[in-house]
Amino acid sequence: MTTEQTVILGVVEGLTEFLPVSSTGHLMLTQALMHIRNSEATRVFIINIQFGAILSVFFIYWRRFFQSFDFYLKLLVAFLPSAIIGLLLKKHIDALLSSITTVAVSWLIGGIILVIADRIFKKQIEDALHDEDTVRVREVNEFGVDVTRDRLVIVPVSWEQAFKIGCFQVISMIPGVSRAAATIIGGLTQKFNIKRAAEFSFFLGMPTVCAAAVLETVKGIDAIKGTEVINLLIGNAVSFVIGMIAIKFFIELISRFGLKFFGYYRIILGAVILILLASGHKLEIAD
Repeated sequence: MTTEQTVILGVVEGLTEFLPVSSTGHLMLTQALMHIRNSEATRVFIINIQFGAILSVFFIYWRRFFQSFDFYLKLLVAFLPSAIIGLLLKKHIDALLSSITTVAVSWLIGGIILVIADRIFKKQIEDALHDEDTVRVREVNEFGVDVTRDRLVIVPVSWEQAFKIGCFQVISMIPGVSRAAATIIGGLTQKFNIKRAAEFSFFLGMPTVCAAAVLETVKGIDAIKGTEVINLLIGNAVSFVIGMIAIKFFIELISRFGLKFFGYYRIILGAVILILLASGHKLEIAD
């Protein structure tokens, strides 16, 4: 890949990793449009640059992430369903990672689901507008003086809620479904408002994406030589910076407007791609 292609893919990953539109699907489409062959080095690159994007979650939410050891265990419980199913069905999942048709169908169906979910969970979307990250409390400091401080709001997550959201994440193994979309809807079904559902989706992405990035990189380490190492560094750096911007943008957007506009985008994009494919346009990724 050229440096320009590396930067473009990094931007696409950073923008879409946290949006309910499927980063994998957009990376596949971008790869097809730029005629990047699906070599071992490319496959490693596509998975590995997700690490840069997910690292931005830590930098933005580091105070909330260091909640308690119990919180890490609940993330592990949420991560296990996709880890187990992913290992069992890896060959079948990998076979879908070059099919733009699968992505387009997933975009279309997923878009319809997002529009419906926006109506079903309307109150939980509206509640997010009034959900502050901190609350002002009065307390006595070490000198016996009354002071007012901002205390971080910690949203409790039960073991059952964590596991059920993790089960929703399994669906996102189908290219084009979107891990963010699946886990956010999973969070909404567990009575979280949309802001907290999105945040838990971000946190769950850390073990999920990191595990995938490490496994794929170890598997294809022999293909990463010379300029490919530089490409990985550039791709991760770009996706990290763009990811931080995208998180702030996304939380603000869904708190105000919900999921429906992402649903409309997916429906339009999926329909356009299917029409192009049906009319004979070549959009599949070459091996």
